[in-house]
Amino acid sequence: MLRYLPIAVLSAAPLHAEVPRVVTDIPPVHALVSQVMGDLGTPELVVRPGTSPHHHTMRPSEARMLSKADAVVWVGPALTRWLEEPIENLATDAKVMTLMEGEGVELLSFREGATFEAHDHDHGGHDDHEAHGDHEDHADHDDHDDHDEHEEHADHDDHEKHDDHASHDDHEKHDDHDDHASHDDHEEHDDHDEHAKHDDHDDHDDHAAHASELMDPHVWLDPGNGALFLSQISALLSDLDPENAATYAANAKAGQDAIAKVEQEIKSELASIDGQSFIVLHDAYHYFEAHFGIEAAGSVSEGDAQAPGAERMQTLRTALIDSGVDCAFTEPQLSVRLLDTATEGLSVSYGILDPLGAEHPLGAELYVKTLRAMSSSLAGCLTPKG
Repeated sequence: MLRYLPIAVLSAAPLHAEVPRVVTDIPPVHALVSQVMGDLGTPELVVRPGTSPHHHTMRPSEARMLSKADAVVWVGPALTRWLEEPIENLATDAKVMTLMEGEGVELLSFREGATFEAHDHDHGGHDDHEAHGDHEDHADHDDHDDHDEHEEHADHDDHEKHDDHASHDDHEKHDDHDDHASHDDHEEHDDHDEHAKHDDHDDHDDHAAHASELMDPHVWLDPGNGALFLSQISALLSDLDPENAATYAANAKAGQDAIAKVEQEIKSELASIDGQSFIVLHDAYHYFEAHFGIEAAGSVSEGDAQAPGAERMQTLRTALIDSGVDCAFTEPQLSVRLLDTATEGLSVSYGILDPLGAEHPLGAELYVKTLRAMSSSLAGCLTPKG
């Protein structure tokens, strides 16, 4: 199994003659790394803008990126499971930073039900996530259940793949448990001391990794997480390139200041939509909603954007009729067809929420521009007219 370098305990590394080569997974992560690197260098990106991070076939050029990488910064397998094996097999000399597994990262479970009604305001699973810092403030968020992954799906018509993938994920979640159960039957493990070491070290790492895979992977949409990621990326690059540590730290601080500024702008802007009701195409925005104290009334699809069943669609449509939802939000990577079905015949305005910032140029500013654009879209659709 692929092992991820714990962010808090980066080991010493030999001095690089050049700035580290860094590979990132999605545009918002690329933006955060770009902010920290500044003028010293530019990270590389695997999932290009407009491409779904969920179903992506690596090209030879992307494989070469990983093989030459000094560091890989990615959200984690909960978002891009297909990237896990290439990192393990190609980025053999790279330090790997899995953002969802970092200390102090705010993690939320996926919500359940078309209208998020089946919750008891708990964060089941957080009690078991000792590797993720202090989550006491999770009690302020809406409750959720443990689903698998993921993110944007470019093609809603290809849902057989999702079904197979979900089954595959369910199987993989239990791989470690199956492995541990089979230890009792492994005659070849004669050295019980090694078993003890395995239980004390590898099991803890596996637990942290698998626990994060049960959570909503859209962690970058919480600006608090974004600010934390900047510090962690700075620490990674400083470990690889000590000569430029001061520059990385200063760039990270500048990025955090920019996030704090846009955060205040968003809070002011969203104050005008207090009490307005909206739905989303799929449950990808809970980190943003929770951070800014707003909440969608429901979603057409679950957080992994699988096609909803007839019962879910009927539940959502009934709720829309009863509650008088003001706006419905689609996103560039997904088909609007299902949203049209849910709102057919109803007076509902449409808006766009883009969690990947596909319309913004790549670079350090893409992250804050993505957050700002989401706020503007929400306010533009939901602000009471007249």
